[in-house]
Amino acid sequence: MTFSTEKHPGVCEQPTAHSKGFVLNHSMLRVKDPAVTLDFYSRIMGMRVLRKLDFPEMKFSLYFLAVSEQAQKAPEDQGERTAWTFSQSGILEFTHNWGTESDADFKYHDGNAQPQGFGHICFSVPDLAAAVQWFDDNQVTYVKRPEQGKMRDVAFIKDPDGYWIEIVQPNLLKKLGA
Repeated sequence: MTFSTEKHPGVCEQPTAHSKGFVLNHSMLRVKDPAVTLDFYSRIMGMRVLRKLDFPEMKFSLYFLAVSEQAQKAPEDQGERTAWTFSQSGILEFTHNWGTESDADFKYHDGNAQPQGFGHICFSVPDLAAAVQWFDDNQVTYVKRPEQGKMRDVAFIKDPDGYWIEIVQPNLLKKLGA
């Protein structure tokens, strides 16, 4: 028998044919200064920009990023790459409302301050210790280091906009929540 879903109150055990083919494509974060954010996610996290879309009439831009291995499969043609981007899973979208980068007092809510809402995004890494060393070498801000707190082998760092990023090494989490 193939795994389908854990059973909990409210879980529909058999999805209908209406949702067949649905893919969680991307999550969006608003960013103050795209140059600072893109540096962090491309240099520190290894992501690549698939597409930038500008909307001058509404004064905002969208940046779609993927992990390097996924980005290498993207088509060269811009239109084909746009369609391809919207067919993928695990894409990160940054929305930049023009002018926020020039306002020293401007800041987005990170979802973890009150009132809480959004919590974090998560990256799986092949070697947590090596990732922590890389973050330390680059003065990345931690919310929680892997050796801190009750949940070991899980780190939380902050991106330039203050959003939390969970960092995990999957094979260290086999007994998590057990």
